[in-house]
Amino acid sequence: MARKRKREGGDAEGPPADTILTVPFHTTARRKYLNYAISVITSRALPDVRDGLKPVQRRILYTMQNDLRLGPGSKPLKCARIVGDVLGKYHPHGDTAVYDALVRMAQDFSLRYPLVDGHGNFGSLDGDGAAAYRYTEARLRPISMELLSEILEETVDFKPNYDSRTKEPMVLPAKIPHLLVNGATGIAVGMATNIPPHNLAEVAEACEALIDDRKLEVTDLLKFIKGPDFPTGGHVLNSRAELRRIYEDGQGSLRVRAEYAVEDGDAQARGGGIRLIITSIPYMVPKDALVRSIGEIIFARKLPHLVDVRDESTTDVRIVLELKKDADPAMVMAYLYKHTQLQTNFGVNLTCLVPTEKAEVCAPARLDVKTILAHFIEFRYGVVERRFRHELRLLLERIHVLEGFRKIFNALDEAIRIIRAADGREDAGEKLRARFKIDSIQSDAVLDLRLYKLAKLEIKAILDELREKRARVAEIEAILGSPRKLWAIVKAEIREAREKYGDARRTRIGGKGSEETEYDEEAFIVDEDAFIILSRDGWVKRVGRIGELSKVRIRPEDEVVAVAGGNTRSTVTFFSNLGSAYTIRINDLPPSRGYGDPIQSFFKFRDGERAIASVSFDPRVLTGIGGEAEGEAPAKGADPEKAPEKHGFALSSRGYGIRFPLYPFVEPSTRSGRRFMRVKEGEEVAVVRVVTGKETAVVATRKGRASLFPLEEVNYLSGPGRGVIAIKVEEGDRVLAAAATADPKKGLRVYTSGDRKIDLTPARYRVAGRGGRGIQLVKRGGLARAEAEPIELPELGGEESEEGGEGPEAGKKRNGKGSRNGKDPEE
Repeated sequence: MARKRKREGGDAEGPPADTILTVPFHTTARRKYLNYAISVITSRALPDVRDGLKPVQRRILYTMQNDLRLGPGSKPLKCARIVGDVLGKYHPHGDTAVYDALVRMAQDFSLRYPLVDGHGNFGSLDGDGAAAYRYTEARLRPISMELLSEILEETVDFKPNYDSRTKEPMVLPAKIPHLLVNGATGIAVGMATNIPPHNLAEVAEACEALIDDRKLEVTDLLKFIKGPDFPTGGHVLNSRAELRRIYEDGQGSLRVRAEYAVEDGDAQARGGGIRLIITSIPYMVPKDALVRSIGEIIFARKLPHLVDVRDESTTDVRIVLELKKDADPAMVMAYLYKHTQLQTNFGVNLTCLVPTEKAEVCAPARLDVKTILAHFIEFRYGVVERRFRHELRLLLERIHVLEGFRKIFNALDEAIRIIRAADGREDAGEKLRARFKIDSIQSDAVLDLRLYKLAKLEIKAILDELREKRARVAEIEAILGSPRKLWAIVKAEIREAREKYGDARRTRIGGKGSEETEYDEEAFIVDEDAFIILSRDGWVKRVGRIGELSKVRIRPEDEVVAVAGGNTRSTVTFFSNLGSAYTIRINDLPPSRGYGDPIQSFFKFRDGERAIASVSFDPRVLTGIGGEAEGEAPAKGADPEKAPEKHGFALSSRGYGIRFPLYPFVEPSTRSGRRFMRVKEGEEVAVVRVVTGKETAVVATRKGRASLFPLEEVNYLSGPGRGVIAIKVEEGDRVLAAAATADPKKGLRVYTSGDRKIDLTPARYRVAGRGGRGIQLVKRGGLARAEAEPIELPELGGEESEEGGEGPEAGKKRNGKGSRNGKDPEE
C-alpha cells in the first residue's frame, strides 16, 4: 500500500490538509507507469505523420529559425547556444539528447536530406562521434525552410511549453512528406518505429498522383516509390512483391547489401591481379568496423582468396579488396555478405503518431504507405487553407486602413485644417471620425501618416495598392471557395519542392544481382588435414602434424584427453559432461602453435560444463554411423538391432547408460549445442565412447565395485534420454571410469587407494547382466584412479612428423580449387 500526505491548502472538495491517504500500491504504480509510457510515446520517441519529426527535432528547428534566426543565409552559431536555448525553452530532457538529435540532422550519411548545416566535426561514416557542442557551429539548410517557412502564417496550432512561459508549435507546416523522405527511428514503451528514408522526387510524385486520384492503392503508388533510398546507397534485394507486402502491412524486413565493382589490380601488388572495389555500404553500418571485420577474416585465414583490404574512401566510399589471380569475385563477395555487415537486414516498422479528433492529442498507429501519404496531403490542404485565410485576414485589415486613407484624400485640405485646429491627438481623432465616418483604427492610421505620403504620387500609390488588395481578396475568396483550386495549389507546391530538391536515386532496387549468390562454405576452406587436440582443462587447438603425443605443447599441470583428426572440411563433435554435444567444422578452429583457445570461446557452455570427449566425422576416421549423412534411413525406436554399425555409448556418474546415434551431430551446431543424454542435478556424464554394440562394457566405481556386461543390453535410443541402469551405484558413490572392449584380454586398469593395480578384463572377471551392483574389488578403501586409455592418433594418410616439424608432406595443402600452394597451415 502506498501512503500519500496532502500538502497544506489542499483541494477544497477533497480531504483536509495534512490528511494521509492510503491507496493500493499496484494502482498507483500502474497509473504512474502509464503516464510515463504515454509521455515517451507522444513526446519523445515517435515522429508525427504530418511533418515526420520527433518533438526534439521539431523544437531544434523551431528554435534555430524563430528564436535564433539561423536561416541558410545567416552566420552559423555555436551548437552550445542552440542546445541551451532548446533546453531552457522547450525540451528539458538533457543536453545529450538534444545535441545528438542536432548532430544526426546534420549528418549526410544518417539523413537522406540533412536539415542542419553543421560546421566542425559532426562525426563520420566510420562511426566517429561528433566533437563537443562548444566546438561546433550550425545553421539551417535551405530544405529546412520547406518545413518552417509558413510557421508565422497561422498555419499550425501552438501549445504552451513545459513551463507555460512561451508557446511552441504542435507540428511544423511541412511542404514535403518528410516522414518518408528522411525516415525515423525510435523506441518507445511497448512499441517502436523504424522508417527507412526514401527519394524525395519519388515520394513527391506519389503525393501528386494521390491528389489526382484518391482511389489509388499501395500497388499503384509503388509505381512511383521504387523502394527505400538510403543515404549510403546499397542494393535492396527484396522483390517487388516483397516490397509491396512491406508497404501494405507497414512492417517487414529489407535485405540490404553493399555494391562493388571489379578492377584489374596492379601486377606488383600483393596477390597479383584482381581488385574488388566496394562503392556503397548498408545503411547505419560503421565503415571502420566493417573494414576491421574483413581484416580479421584475412588475419584468421578464413578466406584464402582474399589477401588484403584497405580503405581509400574520401567523400565517397571506396574499400579496396585485393584478391588472388585465380579468385572468383562473386564467391568472395558471397562469403563476405554472409560473414560481415556487407549485407544486413533493415526491419521496417511504419509506426508514427496520427492526429485524433482532439487537435492536441495524437495516437500511435502502424500505417501503410498510402495512409501515410493521405495524412500528409490532407495536412497540407489544411495548411494551405489556413495560410490563405491568414493572408485574407491581413488583406482585409489593410484594405480597411486604405479605405480610411481614400476618404481622407478626397477632402485632404479639410482634414489638415481639422488636425491643425485640434487640441491633441485624441481630439483630432474624434473630429476626423465624426467628419469622415471612419473608425478608430482608420483615424489612428491617418494621424500616424507621414507628411511625405500626402504627395500626389504617394496618394496614387496608396490608391493603386487598394485596388491590388481588393483584386487579391477576390482571388483568395475564389480559391477558398473551390476545393479543386486548393488541391491544385497543394499539388503545385509539392511539385515545386520536388523540382527544387529532388535528386537521383542512390540505392538500387532489385535488378541484376538481386538473386542471392549461392554461398558454398566448403569453397572457401583450404583442403588440408589437421588434428584437433582437447585437453582436460578445456583447451582446444588445431595442428597440422603430430609426432609424439608427449611433445604436444599444453599448459602446465594439464593433459591431453582426446585427439581427433580429419580434413578441414569435416566436422568434429565435443561431448560434454552435462549431456550436450557441440559440433564445429575443423576449419573454424584456428591453427595454433601455443596452448590453443578455451573451448568456451567457441560454444556457450553452462556453469560447470566441460568437454570430456571428441569425435571426428571425417570418413577416413569414422564410417558406418548411418542416418541421412550416409544415405540410410535414420534408426528409430529403442531396438538395438536397428542401431547403425557405429554409434555412441555414454555412461553417467550415477550408473545410467545410453546408446545413441551419431549422425544427428554431423552438421555444425549452434553455440548452445545439441542434447545427446539427459542427466539430473548433481549427476554428470562420465564416459562417452564410439562403439558397435558388440563390445563388453567394463565399469568401475570409486567405492571399489565393478561390473562387466554385454553392451548390447544398454538400450539404443534415437533421441536424448537418461538411459537405463548399467550399474547400481550406492548413495555417496559414483562411476570412476568405464571402457568398451571387444578383446577379452583388454579392459580397464584401476588402482586402489593403496596403489594396487587391478586389471578388469572379461578374461579375468565374469561377464554378468547390466543393472546389478557388480562385484566388490576391495574390502577396505576404494579405487583412487583409473589408468587413462592410450590415445590412438588417427591415420589420415601421408607421413607425419613432430608438431611443427618438417615431414615429407610438411607445408603441402590444397586450396579450394585443388591446387598446391606450399604454405605451412600453422604459419
